[in-house]
Amino acid sequence: MNRRRALAGRRFRLQLYRLGMAFIFIAAWQAASGPLIPEFFISKPSAILASLRAQVATGNLFFHIGITASEAFVGFALGALAGVAAGVLLGRIHFLADLLQPFILAFYSLPKIALAPLFILWIGIGMTMKIVLTGTVVFFLVFLNTFTGVRTVSKELEAILHLMGASERHVLTKVVLPSAVTWVFAGLRISVPYALIGAIVGELIASNKGLGFVLANASGQFDTAGVFAALLVIMMLAFALNALVRFAEIRLMPWKTSGAQLDREITI
Repeated sequence: MNRRRALAGRRFRLQLYRLGMAFIFIAAWQAASGPLIPEFFISKPSAILASLRAQVATGNLFFHIGITASEAFVGFALGALAGVAAGVLLGRIHFLADLLQPFILAFYSLPKIALAPLFILWIGIGMTMKIVLTGTVVFFLVFLNTFTGVRTVSKELEAILHLMGASERHVLTKVVLPSAVTWVFAGLRISVPYALIGAIVGELIASNKGLGFVLANASGQFDTAGVFAALLVIMMLAFALNALVRFAEIRLMPWKTSGAQLDREITI
């Protein structure tokens, strides 16, 4: 009981420290904008809040948020599913992995954003292009983590199951996937900001809707407060996607969460 109270107190103090740091940063920014640094370059927090409030009042901001969130979420889901499937497949079939290794490394080394003009030629400038670009970016990150996780599974456990007469399906479901799930979620967490990058870059290149369009439009009008307001919304959207991944991780790996909680309590 004392440990739980100590943990709750520590969390409360940590939140206070964070709020204090945020307040000091915003106050210093507000004071420095104008007298020390031209407002054109960094705007003011108050001006950014006013710009954000004006965009919310028109109702257009929620429309653009919905477009970008849809592109990022669908592209993230498709890329993650394909990455996990390919990672498990190549992780279990060594000959196929060795055969495709140079091709995979070649595509992985290519900056995925450079594929955007090609996708525009193939697919057009609609939402599908942004989804495909986002899925391509996410695929390689999830694939490499899943592939590594599958390859690092204990060979002794696999050998024991095979000696007990287990089939490949049982080995996959009872040992390989549970062992690799930590690597999979590591790839998913890394992929969240890149999913937004793929969607927003696609909107910056060719779109008249979405947060990338809002960002480009504000920049074209030299509206620094509008640019910062769009960046703030993008940041909050990234937090929301991260929270969804974290929720899925807690539901699928409750033992990891409870173990980490116990470790923190014991430390305190």
